[in-house]
Amino acid sequence: MLAPMQTQTTERQLIRSAKGGDVSAFEQLYRGNIDRIRALCVRMTADPGLGDDLCQRTFVKAWQQLHTFRGDSAWGTWLHRIAVTQVLMEQRSASRRGRVLDLPVVAASDSREGALLDLEKAMTRLPERARAVFVLHDVEGYRHAEVADLLGVTVGTSKAQLHRARKLLREELNR
Repeated sequence: MLAPMQTQTTERQLIRSAKGGDVSAFEQLYRGNIDRIRALCVRMTADPGLGDDLCQRTFVKAWQQLHTFRGDSAWGTWLHRIAVTQVLMEQRSASRRGRVLDLPVVAASDSREGALLDLEKAMTRLPERARAVFVLHDVEGYRHAEVADLLGVTVGTSKAQLHRARKLLREELNR
């Protein structure tokens, strides 16, 4: 495994090469981030199929906009922002079309894995904004100021939505 400094250097080199049109360099960046971006999209949408689609849209957008990446933030942070934007755009578009997303049903069991599946299932039942704040803050580790900026809300709204999400999750898990 590469040391953090080597990883950063390698990532910077890959980004530089990809900006120059090197598709294989971008593919390496893709492979290094696909799982995390997919998990984010699936958790925010509560729909694995839609999450996969939005994950792919994220990387297409990243390729198209690669020339705008200045390196002010980490590559992963930049991708996360694109992914969150893609999810929010899809949610807005779906609500304008009056479409309601079908939520997947997840089987539960008595094991630790079952408890994690119960949490994933409970997360799918959260309202969109509460789920988005919960995923970004509690799962992905963003601070409230970052969540507020990503979602276009105030810090107070972010905190209130997180409180709401946690309360609803507790109620759902105690059923």
